[in-house]
Amino acid sequence: MAGIKKQVIHMIESLPEDVTVDDIMAELYFKLQVDAGLRELDEGKGIPHEEVEKRMSKWLTK
Repeated sequence: MAGIKKQVIHMIESLPEDVTVDDIMAELYFKLQVDAGLRELDEGKGIPHEEVEKRMSKWLTK
């Protein structure tokens, strides 16, 4: 856990001095979501690129 605490402190220290609590919360939420996505990829839960292209092609047709 100490690693997480240090990461959060470092992230907050890297933000501008005029940062708001809402900005900090948004950064923490973003990191949480990215970490969850990376964990899913490590577990093989990702969608292959070809499948993404197939799904997106329905939205991107003119």
